[in-house]
This record gives sequence, structure tokens and C-alpha cells, in this order.
Amino acid sequence: MNKNILNTGVQNFIDKKIDTDIASVLLKGTNFEGVSTKEIVEQIEARKKCKNKLPNWYNTSRVYYPNKLSVEQTSSEISAQYKASIINGKSLIDLTGGLGVDCYYFSKKFNRVTHCEINKNLSEIAAYNSQVFDVQNIDFVPENGVDFLKKSDSDYDWIYVDPSRRNDIKGKVFMLNDCLPNIPENLSDLFRYSNNIMIKTSPILDLSIGIKELTFVKEIHIVAIKNEVKELLWILKKNDTNSISIKTINIKKEDKETFDFNYSDESDAIATYSSPLLYLYEPNAAILKSGAFNLLSDKLNLKKLHQHSHLYTSTELIDFPGRCFKITDTFKYHKKTVKKNIGNTNGNITTRNFPESVDQLRKSLKIKDGGNNYYFFTTDNNGDRIVVSCLKP
Repeated sequence: MNKNILNTGVQNFIDKKIDTDIASVLLKGTNFEGVSTKEIVEQIEARKKCKNKLPNWYNTSRVYYPNKLSVEQTSSEISAQYKASIINGKSLIDLTGGLGVDCYYFSKKFNRVTHCEINKNLSEIAAYNSQVFDVQNIDFVPENGVDFLKKSDSDYDWIYVDPSRRNDIKGKVFMLNDCLPNIPENLSDLFRYSNNIMIKTSPILDLSIGIKELTFVKEIHIVAIKNEVKELLWILKKNDTNSISIKTINIKKEDKETFDFNYSDESDAIATYSSPLLYLYEPNAAILKSGAFNLLSDKLNLKKLHQHSHLYTSTELIDFPGRCFKITDTFKYHKKTVKKNIGNTNGNITTRNFPESVDQLRKSLKIKDGGNNYYFFTTDNNGDRIVVSCLKP
């Protein structure tokens, strides 16, 4: 951490250049004592990454930014707020503290938070920024979190950890054993210091694999923001052997969509099927990740179009965790029929259980993006390829 970057002249320069092309800053160079052009550019790039992801950081004066990769890897403020909303207590230790965004929000729910970060420079940056935000109840430890915990004589109400994938496993099946720290390998040690553990993982981790690798899984939270799954949160409670609760949440601009169930419910659920009726439903991304395909039909009294299409229909409009549409027409997929029914109008295309991609369909059918019409290219329960034409209700 180069504290010369915090000098008023440098900070003013960064503020003025935040919307400037980085290449022009590099080309012209800078002339500040003790600070290179490269360091200034890194601050500008990292801050730009924070504009939507970390608006509190972006809009606060004299925040020090790590490299943009660290910003990319950190939790967003929205997801950090969600994590803090589902747990509380007197003490929490974050074994992989990073930039400290999660700890910032945990500090609002816990009396004392310990931030461990093996990268000493990143630990120093997080500690400095906590002073900028006037947070007084976070302790910063520039060490490997698991090693620090094993030397500790303290107990914690919660342990939080965000293991990172090793670079040498790209292309392989994602497993927690392939991450650092290796949580399954250290789990019994972690439970010596806390009865409650929260693990954040990438959304690409298969739920069944994670359940097999871990013990005492109580809840799995599938967190989507604006219909994009951002992270999985695994809540472990020592000696808990009850059924696992799956909580899906899609955080939208105005509200939240939730759908909760027990992990075993899906295997017991029986879906019913139908051709498209009056309304069409498309589950949000969090539910699609959860795999609760039969359960949606069973629990919400909806009909599925096909076992693998994951589109639902009904004769009456219901409150649904996803997108809802009024069906205006349904016809079999033939290019001549499609062109006759759609013509050259603009349309929003979605494919589910269909052999052609959206781009291929746009090109072959000459349908431009946009407008009020929605076209679902899918397969019905008879195995026929169909097009469902819809409008927003």
C-alpha cells in the first residue's frame, strides 16, 4: 500500500480522470512524487469496477483500492448485505477477509469481527478503509485464517469463509476439496471454534457435490441479483442432522423473489403436464439453479410443458418467482409458420429445451431484438417443437 496515493493532489487527479479513457492517462503519464502512473491507473481501474458493485466505496472520498482483480473477486454490497441479514451474534471471524466488504456489513450485526487475510497488502488496505468508514469493531489479522484460528484460544459465534478455486483446476469439476482453504479437510477443526459456519461458494458448485463434501449442512441459500446467480451460501450447524433447507432468492431493483423448500422435497414431488394454457411462467435463475423443477409444478399447482423445458402454464395468473406472460398464440415450429405468425416484427426470444440458439433463430428468422412481443421456442410434452407467443400481463 503506497500511502502517497492518498495525497490530496493524487486523489483529485483520480477523481477528475475517473471517466477518462485509461489509454490516454497512460499515454500522457503523470508527474506525482512517489507515485507511478501505473499505480494511479490501477486506482482508476479498480474504482471504476466499484461504481455499480460497491457504490459506497466508489462514492466515499479517500478510499484506497486494491488491484481490479481483488475488486472483481469480492462480494458486492448487495450480496454482503444479504449475508449479514441472515446471521447475527456477538463474534464472527472471516477466514478469507479480502477487501473487507463482507466484514463491513457483518460489523453492523456483530459486536466483534475478526478479518483474516493472508495477503498483507490487502489486509492493510482493508484496515485503512475501515478507518475511512469509521468502523471500530473489526480486528485485522494479516495471516492465513485457518492457521490463525488453530492457534486461537477464542470461540466464535460464527465462522465465515470464502474459499478460492486453485488455478490448476480450470476445466475440471468444481469441488470444495480443490479450493483454498480446503474446507472439507479442515471442517472438524473449524467446528472446535464455532457451532455455526457460513461458506460462500461460486454458483457453479453442484449442490449434490457440496452436500457430499460437507457435514451438518442446515441451509443452502442460492443468491441471485437481477436474475443472475452470484453465489451459494452454505450454512452449517454443528451436529445438525435435520433435512437441508434450500432458500432461493432473486434480489431485484424494487423487491425480492423467494422460494424455499427442503432438499428432499424435489425427489418426492410429482409434476403434471399440459400444452400451453392462458399463462406462461419462466422460473428465475436461483430456482433453476436449485433444480426444484417438479416441485414448482406440485407446490404451485402449475403444469409443465415438458420434463426438460422448465416452463410452466396455468389458466389463472398466480404470483410466481420469475417471469409471467399472457399467452397470445401457440404454433408448431416450422420456418414458414413462424414467418407467417411473427413476420418481421421485433421480438424478445427465449429458448428452453430447443436445439437452436437465440442468435441462430434471430439470423434465420430475421427477428430483431426488443419490442413488446415475447417468443418462447421450446418443446412440448409430445416432443414437438413449438413457439409460444406472449405479452406481459
